[in-house]
Amino acid sequence: MSRIVAIANQKGGVAKTTTAINLGAGIAAQGKRVLLIDLDPQGNATTGSGIDKSKVEAGIYDVLTESTTVGAVKLESSTVGYDVLAANQHLAGAEVELVGVDSRETILKRALESVTDDYDFILIDCPPALSLLTLNGLTAAKYVIIPMQCEYYALEGLSDLVDTIKRIKSYLNPNLEIGGLVRTMFDGRNSLSQQVSDQLDRHFGDKLFETVIPRNVRVAEAPSHGLPVLIYDKMSKGAIAYQSLSAEFLGRFT
Repeated sequence: MSRIVAIANQKGGVAKTTTAINLGAGIAAQGKRVLLIDLDPQGNATTGSGIDKSKVEAGIYDVLTESTTVGAVKLESSTVGYDVLAANQHLAGAEVELVGVDSRETILKRALESVTDDYDFILIDCPPALSLLTLNGLTAAKYVIIPMQCEYYALEGLSDLVDTIKRIKSYLNPNLEIGGLVRTMFDGRNSLSQQVSDQLDRHFGDKLFETVIPRNVRVAEAPSHGLPVLIYDKMSKGAIAYQSLSAEFLGRFT
């Protein structure tokens, strides 16, 4: 039975997709069977996994519109080590098309039932907004991983996200839990970063992953090569941090 984990933050630019693809690569490298679902219309998790989204004939959009199954359209990537349920240009229109559909928040949850025995982990890269796509991801998931930058505005956005998770838990998915928070793009030279990090530690305690992802040029470069940094430059500081996060993730969820 798969553990389904949504990677979500309503604020963009917090390394959410970077965390999703590198967690996928990191736990796949440990022999785990992983499916990464790109639920963001920007399709960055798709391209960051080495897949040309312009050539994706069918993917998550077709699953959400119930015209196909997950098993029929998942893409295998030997380069990154995990399977991808890709996004293409059609996904942006999915929300409009699903407005009149009954139980539209649970479409993804129902679709994943057919593949839960095929994977150890299913990771869902949610859009940076509270949209119908995000609701589908959070309704399907057991855990939410929240990547966040250690800055003031990110801290404000975090309280909104926690409130959203509580509402989803109340009305759509009573099993949903915060699986952990990841500090990303961390700059130890910045006193504000350290102050925000200390606040997170006090407020969330053991929900906060010990691993901190630093700002790193190689992490920023890797997506342009269609690779997780764990494969692009496994000796870089960013890659070493994501290796550590993957090990911590497996220790927490297995």
